[in-house]
Amino acid sequence: MSETGAVPLSPVVKEGWLNKRGEYIKNWRQRYFFLLEDGTFLGFKTKPKSGLDDPLNKFTVKQCQILKTETPRSNTFIIRGLHWRAVIERSFNAESSCDRDAWIEAIKHVSEKISASYDNHDLIQEVEALEKSQLTTYDEDGNSKGSRTSKKTKKVTLENFEFIKVLGRGTFGKVILCREKKSYQTYAMKILRKDVIVKRDEVAHTRTENFVLKAVDHPFLTYLKYSFQTNDHLCFVMEYVSGGELFFHLNEAHTFPEERARFYGAEICLAIGYLHERKIIYRDLKLENILLDADGHIKITDFGLAKQDIAYGCTTHTFCGTPEYLAPEVRFPKTISQEAHDLLEGLLQKNPYTRLGGGPGDVREIQDHLFYADIDWNLMTEKKVTPPFKPQVTSETDTRNFNQEFTGESVQLTPPDQEDYVCLTEEDSQYMTFNKFSYQDVSSTLGSSPALSLNSLNVAEKEELTSR
Repeated sequence: MSETGAVPLSPVVKEGWLNKRGEYIKNWRQRYFFLLEDGTFLGFKTKPKSGLDDPLNKFTVKQCQILKTETPRSNTFIIRGLHWRAVIERSFNAESSCDRDAWIEAIKHVSEKISASYDNHDLIQEVEALEKSQLTTYDEDGNSKGSRTSKKTKKVTLENFEFIKVLGRGTFGKVILCREKKSYQTYAMKILRKDVIVKRDEVAHTRTENFVLKAVDHPFLTYLKYSFQTNDHLCFVMEYVSGGELFFHLNEAHTFPEERARFYGAEICLAIGYLHERKIIYRDLKLENILLDADGHIKITDFGLAKQDIAYGCTTHTFCGTPEYLAPEVRFPKTISQEAHDLLEGLLQKNPYTRLGGGPGDVREIQDHLFYADIDWNLMTEKKVTPPFKPQVTSETDTRNFNQEFTGESVQLTPPDQEDYVCLTEEDSQYMTFNKFSYQDVSSTLGSSPALSLNSLNVAEKEELTSR
């Protein structure tokens, strides 16, 4: 059962009150639902007086399975399906057995009608196969009994790492330079507090970031080595970028020569184009999220505001980003070339349909612009173009390109707020598990360009979760 984007205009098949169980904090919330003829399932906090705008929940029941259950409440049913190559479930509770049967019958009717050409037996087999491939179990010693890889893996914990220095700190936790004890490899570990993530409604963004990091493999995107969790924290073990944020270097230089800006822009184009090819939109491009490796190549990081399954023609309506970058006006320096002026003017078009790169050509529209006429895109992708600037780095643990305000701090982790723990019921505390969060890349080795954004610890204007 996948979440959808824009609200469709389709006839209503059934409507009424249901209790929906939260995906992370497992309590029940009453919602007024509309089942539409095209399979869209919309939930509202109160019954809409007119129109179906701004629903709290947006799902589709196309090609779904429906399961009856009497736990944890009687008259419960579960809608189960595939979304972005993952099996997801949503639990609903009706007022009575008759009401539940009516909802199930209506959902089945809609699903079968719009999926007539799809063999449901194939769907069940696909779901079961996917579940089997995603399932990893551990014995009492923490050894993996089965996973998607053929290699046997060990359960990763904080005990596997030696903390060296704090690289950054934010609302949700810290980024710490660490060393894996077994391999002696240095990493940057982003450690987030679960209680703060849930309290600020950032669970969906955190899970999206984890998913995207697992899925991508590109020279100009952040590399994820491990993700795991403790009772109180979520941990991303990333490449360590010793070159620091592009924001840091622009502050040092005040301005970049046009050739240097062209180089960074070209590598950014390749990274964003790679994401778009995989139906991932980034939505948080800024200097703090662009890092330089030890050789001077860029790495884009922080996928907390990324959105999956968005192809050309799809739209989103979220106001997200960083308020400091909402300039009231734009001024072009007189010193820039005409080609640079035209490029920026095209990128800053308010209308997305006339904006450079906003058409069906996507990133190719930007790459074909005269500003990039001298770029060999194949050589750029292979990192065979010499960067115009190389950061000063003397060792694997050099932190000179990071803010001294953080590097002098204690590496001790912040415990969760006890007040939040007292307020949580035993059922609610299940959010701490963050199902299927853990990941190990056991098949590849790290390259020479480690990366992690410190700004990724903070989230600016947030996207409202579509499932509550």
